[in-house]
Amino acid sequence: MEDSSKDLSVVTDSKTESVPVSLPPSNSNGTTQRTPEELVARAIAPIKPEFLRPPPPSRTTQNDAASEAKANAKQPQPNLVKEKKSKRQIKRERRQEQKSASNLCPEIAKTGDVNACSYKDKCRFSHDIEAFLAQKPADLEGDCPFMKAGAPCPYGLACRFVGTHKDGASAATSNLLKKSSEVNGLTKDVQKLLWKNKMRFTKADAVLKSLGLTGPNWKKKQLVDKEEDKVGLSGSNAADGIECKKVADDSMDCSECPSTLSAAVNAEDVRATDELRPSKKAKCVVDEKCSDEVEGGNLTDATVLEKDCEKDSAETEMADDVVAEPDRSLKIHPREKMLIDFREKLYLAPLTTVGNLPFRRVCKTLGADVTCGEMAMCTNLLQGQASEWALLRRHSSEDLFGVQICGAHPDTVARTVELIEKECTVDFIDINMGCPIDIVVDKGAGSSLLTRPARMKGIIQAASSTVDRPITIKVRTGYFEGKNRIDSLIADIGSWGATAVTIHGRSRQQRYSKLADWDYVYQCGRKAPSALQVLGNGDVFSYLDWNEHISDCPELSSCMIARGALIKPWLFTEIKEQRHWDISSQERLNILKDYVRFGLEHWGSDKKGVETTRHFLLEWLSYTCRYIPVGLLDVIPQRLNWRPPSYYGRDDLETLMASDSAADWIRISEMLLGKVPDGFTFAPKHKSNAYDRAENG
Repeated sequence: MEDSSKDLSVVTDSKTESVPVSLPPSNSNGTTQRTPEELVARAIAPIKPEFLRPPPPSRTTQNDAASEAKANAKQPQPNLVKEKKSKRQIKRERRQEQKSASNLCPEIAKTGDVNACSYKDKCRFSHDIEAFLAQKPADLEGDCPFMKAGAPCPYGLACRFVGTHKDGASAATSNLLKKSSEVNGLTKDVQKLLWKNKMRFTKADAVLKSLGLTGPNWKKKQLVDKEEDKVGLSGSNAADGIECKKVADDSMDCSECPSTLSAAVNAEDVRATDELRPSKKAKCVVDEKCSDEVEGGNLTDATVLEKDCEKDSAETEMADDVVAEPDRSLKIHPREKMLIDFREKLYLAPLTTVGNLPFRRVCKTLGADVTCGEMAMCTNLLQGQASEWALLRRHSSEDLFGVQICGAHPDTVARTVELIEKECTVDFIDINMGCPIDIVVDKGAGSSLLTRPARMKGIIQAASSTVDRPITIKVRTGYFEGKNRIDSLIADIGSWGATAVTIHGRSRQQRYSKLADWDYVYQCGRKAPSALQVLGNGDVFSYLDWNEHISDCPELSSCMIARGALIKPWLFTEIKEQRHWDISSQERLNILKDYVRFGLEHWGSDKKGVETTRHFLLEWLSYTCRYIPVGLLDVIPQRLNWRPPSYYGRDDLETLMASDSAADWIRISEMLLGKVPDGFTFAPKHKSNAYDRAENG
């Protein structure tokens, strides 16, 4: 019996002979040792044997433990009936929480003076400084990020670094650092207009009408606008007239007055473009002034002003008739647009959840050239949602910055790009037509547009005709696997008005499985017209990948870097310096420290800001744990689809950073942001099939 385990009986030509078979060697851990080539073929990272961990407990033991825990969970537990709370009760509890000692009034926290709050007893926050300080957690180690940058801290007593604050800091300039370094915030006036649906999009509406993309609700909207105009002009409802004037004042553009909008939209001449708006704005201002002066009894001055206004308007229109051609289109010629050269620039992709402003700042310090904000939904932006507008924030270090939006209809996208151009400082606007997430696709946006080329055309034409900023789009190869279609549209995309297109080398059905099809990306790049820049995207994880794609297809302007930057943000440095960086665990920790500092500046250094920074740090650590240090590999470089076996690092910190357990990610966060609150748990928002073992504990 012992010999039979080593030899196999093989039947050949009716004869039975014993043939010795050599089994694969086993390493010191008892696991079968394969060659690096065999491991790579199986998409397993070829880690040097001396760093491999012992195999985990047998699957049978794990299943028994899991079944036992499941059985215990099914047993009825006494006194665990969850009470359903009403909305009123939830609201009452929230107000009580705000009044608790843990929520000190921001104004009092800034100044340390109980009388600083103008609301006094009506304030919804606590004014008890002693109670707040008694329950406040201990200060964190290190210096306040605001004080370190030379600006007073806007959080005062609520700051978790209050012990490092300098005396005499002025509360009046407390937001100096944030205001000077971040832009594209949503103002209250604009937010109120969006909430009340009173923001007027004259440019977008005129473009949509000229392109025949007004939509089914256009006539209804026009009737409502006309009724508002009649009420405002007749003066029968003074309150409405005043509200109209206030809306125009709030938007800082008198072209948004109902009378002006009606004239612009209903005009038969489609030449109602930017050249005509200054005269209409002046007329609107004078009309308002005239009405005020007539009410005051100064009729003579009003008549003179009205005549001057009509004269100026007539002269302007005559000049426009001479200069402009009768059949002039609203669409801006591509050569008149602001262009951006993406050629060989390192482009950080817009990354949901993790691609926030602090992360982009980290990538800028490590060599990224182009950055883009997280994908924002057009409908949420038009509704004035502050959380969605936060995705458009830009830091002063981002010298070439764009925002990415996602919408399902031409009118929604056109109005959004007009609003962004008016309210934000951006270099380009990217339209996502490749997002595979179900909630986006089900609404007709994202990669579902790949099945509707006519809808794609309308969105790109409407957006590019509305704004002067370059419009770029991001797509996938197609919707269904094996049915690529971008190659048939690539020649038209440039004529529709896009200046650049990024092609992710996977279909929507593939999501992120399998390797990107770069041969198809090359094919699209060669078919594209010379005026359209084509960028590739997918699996760029080393400078060798970058060099290969750029050299194999010179028609590609650049490559977009997405998950590779999440796992190792120093990839930009590797590409620029053309080397494999065997980064140490301490250098990686320093990068995390920079991220925490940027996060505290962005989200705040108080309790809420610290925990928000911790949350997004943990989301990022759920990706960085996939990095395998160069010194541990038998084959270099690491590929994005490799899955590492359990291994030891070269030191304890490197071993900790390699863990795929959320409990270890929390330990890393505690090294940087102090102990987590009681009862704290974390589960990553984006779970990969190969990394679903990330559990708390």
